[in-house]
Amino acid sequence: MIRAEKLGKTFRKVVALEDLNLEVAAGEIYGLLGANGAGKSTTIQIFLNFIEPTSGRASIDGLDVGQHPKEIRRRLAYIPEQVMLYPQLTGLENVCYFTALAGMEESGETRVLELMAQAGISASEAVRPLRTYSKGMRQKTGIAIALAKEAKVLLLDEPTSGLDPQASFEFSRLLVGLADTGVSILMATHDMFRARDTAHRAGFMRRGKLLREVRMEDLGHGELEDIYLEIMRS
Repeated sequence: MIRAEKLGKTFRKVVALEDLNLEVAAGEIYGLLGANGAGKSTTIQIFLNFIEPTSGRASIDGLDVGQHPKEIRRRLAYIPEQVMLYPQLTGLENVCYFTALAGMEESGETRVLELMAQAGISASEAVRPLRTYSKGMRQKTGIAIALAKEAKVLLLDEPTSGLDPQASFEFSRLLVGLADTGVSILMATHDMFRARDTAHRAGFMRRGKLLREVRMEDLGHGELEDIYLEIMRS
């Protein structure tokens, strides 16, 4: 479970995040929507322990992210807009390396190849250098790392930006599959269509505040965009 309790962040005199209360249950995909500067990435970075909150508390599985960094790293995986992996290594070597870095027991190559196949990467693709991968395949490699780590939480920051429609669709189906296994997913995104198609709930942020939450099942076609535009204009 992902939880923010009255979470706030101020950079000098600029309020980037204000009194954020948010909860993402096991098996749930939550989309954070908003323009640049709304506080989406700041929220993700606090949960990753990249930056410290000015106020409030961020926790994963009940553990404060600032007080239990090692335990948190074992529980989560992170996929940014540009997945930072080693281009000279193969996809297989990258998955093995980052899984070991997280403190997980070493998995045999056969098992890692199986997990990469679940993420949509074939055995022949897995042994190619990462520099030959498309962006969509690099994002899938991030999913494979999450699978290998048995991550309970997945944090994403604009994961489908720059992907073609087919790659975006495939990536979204992978997220749904992870949620079905009980993974909690928090995704900051501008992609309204994919958020509507993938997330269970969405929160609209503006100027550091979470202004409204909706359940996707309660919305008709096009309503998500209408709500977004209404909030951005207010």
